[in-house]
Amino acid sequence: MALLVADASSRFTIQQTRLLEAYADLAAVAIERTQFAEKARSAEVLEATEKLQTALLNSISHDLRTPLVSVIGVLSSLQEEGIDLDDTARRNLIQVAREEAERLNHLITNLLDVTRLEAGALKVSRQPCDVEDIIGAALEQLGSRSDKRPVRIELAEGLPFVSADFGLIAQVLVNILENAFKYSPPGSPVEVIGQQTGHQVEIEVADRGVGIPPEDLLRIFDKFYRVQRPDSVAGTGLGLAICEGIVEAHGGSITAENRPGGGTIIRLTLPTADAASGGTGARA
Repeated sequence: MALLVADASSRFTIQQTRLLEAYADLAAVAIERTQFAEKARSAEVLEATEKLQTALLNSISHDLRTPLVSVIGVLSSLQEEGIDLDDTARRNLIQVAREEAERLNHLITNLLDVTRLEAGALKVSRQPCDVEDIIGAALEQLGSRSDKRPVRIELAEGLPFVSADFGLIAQVLVNILENAFKYSPPGSPVEVIGQQTGHQVEIEVADRGVGIPPEDLLRIFDKFYRVQRPDSVAGTGLGLAICEGIVEAHGGSITAENRPGGGTIIRLTLPTADAASGGTGARA
């Protein structure tokens, strides 16, 4: 710290000199405290990051290992000599292996998606898309996971096309529907509702599950955040964070709320094709 005096002939009195020294000491203490506080914050952030990384690695390793062990077990059974399997048992084993392989592929896709989002490398290739086709593609990707749940689709008549990357929005619906299947009772219906609101199309996925605690509603789109439940449903806490990143990259929004009577509603909005291009973009 230095003091610049405009007039070199000026001289400070003893009192002024002492006052300046006191100010300098106070400034030095303030700077030192700021530096210590910054170091303490950095240490806390580092510790929290390390804890998060450890928790993430534990979660991911468990979620990846579980389907992999199942696939290896099925292949070992099919390969083992001396085991006489009829066609039905063989088909069942192959079906189990396929479902677990699809689950593993879905987990890896989510990990790759979150990596692209964080790196700013997510490329959105928009085109006019039919919402009904996107929903159909998402259900097809879910495969047998959707067969065990009644899915009711209600789309408003004349619903316009949306301006979207077909594959990415289908992945968004896969993640949302998978959550709905996980957290709602077996056999309970999941509803997918589509309607137009101004220059946007609103898509709702509503289930009849246990809902989300109010204190968690604003955090469920955070990366690696999972609602703590006694049933300990498996997951990495990445699905909804990826959904938010993809939808916002389209200029849309995504929200969550509890459903009256029980359950959860995830609502996403996307711009219509005509709003994005200035054309008609409506369903023929």
